[in-house]
Amino acid sequence: MTKHIAMWSGPRNISTAMMRSFENRSDTFVSDEPFYGYYLKNTDIDHPGRKGVLRSMETDWYTVSKTITGLPPNEEKVWYQKHMAQHNLPGVDLSWTRLVTNCFLIRDPKEVIISYHKKYEVNRAELLGYPQQVELYRMLTEGDCIEPAIVDAQDILMDPKDILSKLCSTLGIPFRDEMLLWPAGPRDTDGVWAKHWYSNVESSTGFKPYEEKYEELPHELEGIYEECLVYYDTLHRKRIY
Repeated sequence: MTKHIAMWSGPRNISTAMMRSFENRSDTFVSDEPFYGYYLKNTDIDHPGRKGVLRSMETDWYTVSKTITGLPPNEEKVWYQKHMAQHNLPGVDLSWTRLVTNCFLIRDPKEVIISYHKKYEVNRAELLGYPQQVELYRMLTEGDCIEPAIVDAQDILMDPKDILSKLCSTLGIPFRDEMLLWPAGPRDTDGVWAKHWYSNVESSTGFKPYEEKYEELPHELEGIYEECLVYYDTLHRKRIY
């Protein structure tokens, strides 16, 4: 039986490095943002390569959700899915998440906002996925109190082996040392948007050590930062460390 792992992140995180880490396992198949096409089709967000993304992938929410809860191509033991929480637009049916093992990847919103702002306008928290992460977390933990695993990017970069070992234990799969190093370069499993977003990870061969950022947050973004910080803190205090 395949273990379906849905890792919910936001932009400007180490989500692609995490995908590389899991893909380097011999028992794992990975999917790169399967709802991205749906997200672009149903918003006016003009990301680079938008038309190519829409041509390259399924854009129907229901069809995608059925696919990613089925069997992976070669019936691998683990199917790791990199998801962006902001792709969960208002009104989408998230009942499929009950069929997979969910986990969350978070990052200090100051670092996310500063990084994202260099490329795109940041005019609302929803672009960064923090509200959607907490909304999904609350849905998953309501009633039956299933606690999804939560990991913070800083913790991973400071001690990859320790945090990944704890994450794998929580997910019910064995940790493997090959998750710590991977070959540089692109992957066939990368989305067609990789050329616009993945230059850093394509040159990487493992997790880069954490470096504290000393850049100042633009004054006009302080309100969004404060809003995101509330959501971030909600998950951060429940993280694996």
